[in-house]
Amino acid sequence: MIEISVNGLKKSFEIGNNILDGITFQVETGERVGLLGRNGAGKSTLFRILTGELEADEGDVVIARNRRLGLISQIPIYPVGFTVEDVLQTAFSRHRKLSEEMERLTAAMAAGDSSEETLRRYGELAAKFEGIGGYDTDTAVSKVANGLSISKEMRAQLFDSLSGGEKTRVNLGRLILEDTDVLLLDEPTNHLDLHAVEWLEDYVRRFRGTVVTISHDRYFLDRTINRVIEVCDGKAEFYPGNYSFYAIEKERRYLEKLRRYEKEQAEIQRLTETATKMHEHGTELLHKRAFSIERRIERIRQTEKPTRARSMTNRFGEKEFFGDEVMQVRDMDKSFGDRQLFHGVDLRVEGGERIALIGDNGTGKSTLLKILMDEEQPDRGWVKYGPTVRTAYLPQIIHFDQPGRNLVDTMLYAKRGMSTQTARDRLGAFNFRGEDVFKPVSVLSGGEQSRLRLCMLMDEEINLLVLDEPTNHLDIDSREWIEEAVEAYEGTLLFVSHDRYFINRFATRIWELEDGVITDYPVPFGRYKEIKEREKALAYAQPQPKSEKKADKPKPAPKGGKAQQAARKQLTICERELEKLEGESKALEAELEASACDYERYSALYAQKEALDGQLMELMERWEKLAEEVES
Repeated sequence: MIEISVNGLKKSFEIGNNILDGITFQVETGERVGLLGRNGAGKSTLFRILTGELEADEGDVVIARNRRLGLISQIPIYPVGFTVEDVLQTAFSRHRKLSEEMERLTAAMAAGDSSEETLRRYGELAAKFEGIGGYDTDTAVSKVANGLSISKEMRAQLFDSLSGGEKTRVNLGRLILEDTDVLLLDEPTNHLDLHAVEWLEDYVRRFRGTVVTISHDRYFLDRTINRVIEVCDGKAEFYPGNYSFYAIEKERRYLEKLRRYEKEQAEIQRLTETATKMHEHGTELLHKRAFSIERRIERIRQTEKPTRARSMTNRFGEKEFFGDEVMQVRDMDKSFGDRQLFHGVDLRVEGGERIALIGDNGTGKSTLLKILMDEEQPDRGWVKYGPTVRTAYLPQIIHFDQPGRNLVDTMLYAKRGMSTQTARDRLGAFNFRGEDVFKPVSVLSGGEQSRLRLCMLMDEEINLLVLDEPTNHLDIDSREWIEEAVEAYEGTLLFVSHDRYFINRFATRIWELEDGVITDYPVPFGRYKEIKEREKALAYAQPQPKSEKKADKPKPAPKGGKAQQAARKQLTICERELEKLEGESKALEAELEASACDYERYSALYAQKEALDGQLMELMERWEKLAEEVES
């Protein structure tokens, strides 16, 4: 069944510049589609058209009848005084309508109305209410809130008092609770910590409806989608498979198109030379043959020269480092009011290390980096740098002293002695081209400001690079530019990130900030994940204290008849099999983390993981049925 049908869709915001230029595609029920493309390609615009928020200039969109679409994009406006709990509860508007009608009928029956119509209607409503989980809404809210790190304290806060990231997280929770048929997710992982991202991945994999997601999180895409639609020049390109397959296939198509183009150009050159020689001889017959060849040349001109994203050419300037110790932190505390972020922090960084500082949102990671960069002061403790250390810092929130200046002037004021042409060349290497370089800094998006700041850092001679969420708000091409620059940089690296691909690629050491304490894991990210999974498994496997048995008390006979007893045995077997498959699933997860940069191996492992998840889903359904039989 076709869930979404888009036909010849066009949309422009300025005359003569179509952001969508006749895009056509279909999405079938149950598909997991990744909508990819550079920032500004029109992906979010397309989502807004699908939900009816925007009207297309041409073309049409058809949504299957009676299908509910849920979009996470812009934050809706809620009434003044709404708490986070109130926002989450808006997901149950259908439940409330049914509940209110059931209450009216209950009151009527209590007053003596025992008509067949009233009883029938109440029965219908009760069955429908139970079918949509009306009796389990509190459980559902708690499950989603825990998964997205929405604490009990946060649920009591006013929604308007939250940060932009927290609002996005709450709104995502509301969308999940609405139980829509089609999920439209626009950068759902941007403001989520690692735990919340993994929870969301699991939810999307188990979601029974259709999912279309815009995301630049490569791990998330690999784990949640089975088809890619790339929006490029206002049209759609299609790739069957996850992100890893898309990356390989896109390169293959590029090389194939390049070979075809080069072959055509060689043939055109040969024929052109032949026609030129015929014209030079000047006979009427040869002129006619030359004209015929030229017409043939025009028919050959079919393949446009393929292009690919420009590679980063700039590199960080590096200053030679002498000594072993880059930085030392001793007995550091930091609090805001009654809330203590961290205490007794002792850290040591040596030359050449690449350290990822990770932890849940709000634990104080960015604050710690600001203290290390002398932008915040600790309550207690000190930071000491080696005498030859030179730092460069890319903060999460970019600030420019003169946001009214254009990009070229911003570069020139920061880099005294730089020529205008050099500034434009540097900006061009970071995809700021043409008239864009004369835009004021204030109109740039968050991702564009990060690119500009990174461009400015490239001139610095440094040996300690500190990055706070460097890939936030960036499309995949821009992320790869930064990764190329970091890959070429040979100095010491300290960074905060929730981008698992970035962490896995660069981290040789993990600092985990949790409950005010930093735990040091001197291992890469894949090994860190294995250690955490083993710790979780050991904690789960700890034997529970058994109550003392009464010696003379006889063992009770199994409850129920033979059928129920048989179901109980099957349930035990099913639980054992579930435990086994879940163990295999965790092992595959660890292998996937370790193989993130090996696309072919990653694709093979991902296929195994998908098949295993399918088995787990079927087994869970069997477990539920057996559990019902045992309880009946």
